Amino acid sequence: MENLKLIGKFNPMRQKITLFIVLLLFSACGYKPASHYTKKMIGHKVYTEVEVSLSDPENSVLIKDALNRALSMRLKSHSSKKEDADSFIKVVYKSIRFIPLQYDNNGYIVHYQAHITLAFIFEKGKEKEARLIVGRYEFPIRPSAIISNDLRFKAIEQGSIKALDEFISYLSAKGLLKYGN
Repeated sequence: MENLKLIGKFNPMRQKITLFIVLLLFSACGYKPASHYTKKMIGHKVYTEVEVSLSDPENSVLIKDALNRALSMRLKSHSSKKEDADSFIKVVYKSIRFIPLQYDNNGYIVHYQAHITLAFIFEKGKEKEARLIVGRYEFPIRPSAIISNDLRFKAIEQGSIKALDEFISYLSAKGLLKYGN
């Protein structure tokens, strides 16, 4: 027992050197988060427009609010007037579908998935991007019940947020390709 040597003795100087090397590698490799490229792509001031659907005007308001929240919370970008904006994002509400996912023993639907289809148009200077994205949101419902307005609005809001997140990720990837080097 006395002949055993401790392997890897605690050495505070060695820990400091290792930490310094790790920090140096991360700062030297040029790592930048995806939001950095998205901000470069979008800019600081964004004009947002949501085309109002005559068949479902409430959804357009929910989508506009979700878009502005996503821009301010995720990218720290601000909505602005069209003439002051660095870029322009237009969202067109295309359709919504509720798909039954699960039934109970009596054949009643107990779980739905909402598919919210949104068309995104992004413009910055001469650059223009258009994408059709489906946001999905799953939610339970009581057996033999219909989808209430509250559940419907929540599904539309959450599905829109997911579609917005996907669009922001797309812009981030485009920004990385454009500004990455």
